[in-house]
Amino acid sequence: MTETLLLAAGAVFVLGVGAQWLAWRFRLPSILLLLAFGFLAGPVTGLLDPSLLQGDGLFAFVSLAVGIILFEGGLTLRLRELEGVGNVVRNLITIGVAVTGVLTGLAAYWLLGVSVSIAAIIGGILTVTGPTVIIPLLRHVRPMGRVGTIAKWEGIVVDPVGAILAVLVLETILLINEPGVQGLGALVFHTFEGIVKELFIGIGGALAGAALLVMLLRRRLLPDYLQNSVALMVVVAVFALTEMLQHESGLLATTLMGIFMANQNYAPIRRIVEFKEDLRVLLISVLFIVLSARIDKSALDYVTPGSLAFLAVMMLAIRPLAVYLSTIGTRIDWREKAFLAWLAPRGIVAAAVASIFSIRVNEILPGQGDIIVPIIFLVIVGTVLVYGLTISPLARWLGLAHPDPQGVLIVGAHAW
Repeated sequence: MTETLLLAAGAVFVLGVGAQWLAWRFRLPSILLLLAFGFLAGPVTGLLDPSLLQGDGLFAFVSLAVGIILFEGGLTLRLRELEGVGNVVRNLITIGVAVTGVLTGLAAYWLLGVSVSIAAIIGGILTVTGPTVIIPLLRHVRPMGRVGTIAKWEGIVVDPVGAILAVLVLETILLINEPGVQGLGALVFHTFEGIVKELFIGIGGALAGAALLVMLLRRRLLPDYLQNSVALMVVVAVFALTEMLQHESGLLATTLMGIFMANQNYAPIRRIVEFKEDLRVLLISVLFIVLSARIDKSALDYVTPGSLAFLAVMMLAIRPLAVYLSTIGTRIDWREKAFLAWLAPRGIVAAAVASIFSIRVNEILPGQGDIIVPIIFLVIVGTVLVYGLTISPLARWLGLAHPDPQGVLIVGAHAW
């Protein structure tokens, strides 16, 4: 058993990092190769035994890793970037999330033929986009002007917002199916209570964690070689404590903690930022290999005309409508709207939340949760493939992409 686990662990790291290198080498979206390698290693070849990739311990690791990834994303967000685009970002993570969640749920109900409960859960999960896929695309496209900032902020901030929304939907459905629970008032109170708890615990945990890190760094209580380790320790502690108090508040706490750290002027964070970037690549590689290796080959049965139509409606109708409604009354022009409307890939947060939710749903609605993971992974693969291959040509056609950097490099310190 020990040898099997060691082989599985080694295979995960080799496949994950190898997929990242091949993606860089051949200029492909890395997430596609990660998903393909995981699927080949799991259900196709059996190199990774899906029975080893089960249990609460795995999902605890997945949740924690996502929290660290969102903290790293938060470290890249500067409030000064919101000047002139703050209203657009606000609308996208409020109006855009609401429109996406409701219409995606309706599309799932009509096109996938699932129950109202499962449709609502799918709609909640697919409100998220994700920094793990958007940021690499933005680095490749190098958009000009405001759209890059808007897309980056939306991709990072919408993850905890969407995850919290999905949790509230799931908890409401669990409450509806609990025996003895009746009345609209109980449901409304439960939802309101959940939102208040999420915000209070998430914001409080983020402030406490950021304040502790700033104090340690500002007073030079940490040697240089321990700064990254202690920062990681604080992030993990904040995530674990807030998650223990309220499910999914950890994602909000770590994201806000990253934003707070990025926008304070009391302590330098350059070393922490560099370390977290490297850690993010490793975590993304491991997570996608592990989660895709858990998929059963029977998931291909869900690739039907209905599911493909569902994917098309999400990309061609729901996302453009959400962007249009979120930019009414703003100074965003039609080219920028078109770029944002064609940039909504789903990433690791959607995959992780779907994997966890499918198990919880099956506990109260046996068999109904089986469709969640295949549909979410179909959307992840479809959106990353289409957006990844087309967003760069679209940006160049719209005149929103910087040309390839060319110029003259002068090396030396001669007088001339």
